[in-house]
Amino acid sequence: MKHTEVRKGTIININGDPYEVLEHSHSVKARGSSVMQTRIRNLKTGNVIQRSFHPKDDIEEADIDKEEAIFIYARRGSCIFAKKEDRGKRFTLSEECVGDKLDYLKENTPVTIILFNEEPISVSIPVKVELKVTEAPPGVKGDRSQGGTKTVTLETGKKMEVPLFVEREEIIEVNTETGEYVRRMQK
Repeated sequence: MKHTEVRKGTIININGDPYEVLEHSHSVKARGSSVMQTRIRNLKTGNVIQRSFHPKDDIEEADIDKEEAIFIYARRGSCIFAKKEDRGKRFTLSEECVGDKLDYLKENTPVTIILFNEEPISVSIPVKVELKVTEAPPGVKGDRSQGGTKTVTLETGKKMEVPLFVEREEIIEVNTETGEYVRRMQK
């Protein structure tokens, strides 16, 4: 793979470990040499590093497989998943591997498990999820100095900013990539 083909979401193999490209930016330096600046995350350890790729670099795309699964629960630093077609086949990922995606996972949420050498190493979740608001302070109609938002707690324990009209027990849609409120779902 050429260094210019590295894009966000690409999974590459560096020294036998799979890395996911989080950000990339292409720049051309003096005398026509180009460099691809990237931020990459090790899918085994969760560590994020910055790395530059040059035209002479040989970049190997990681041989990964994806499998549909369901999130069961999280306990004591471990997240338990089950294969979608056979819930008896369960496997565990550490909370470090799942990362902040855990804030959007509730019981029976469909996910995609990323396998490297037939071993689960990471999880991919839907871009938008629906979550119930469990705690919401009353919205004060006269208070517009805050931009018309308030902090609520979702059923997963995540706290986030939402518009003043969102009430307790309502279902809202959340963008998992940005962590922002999208819309209130119909009752």
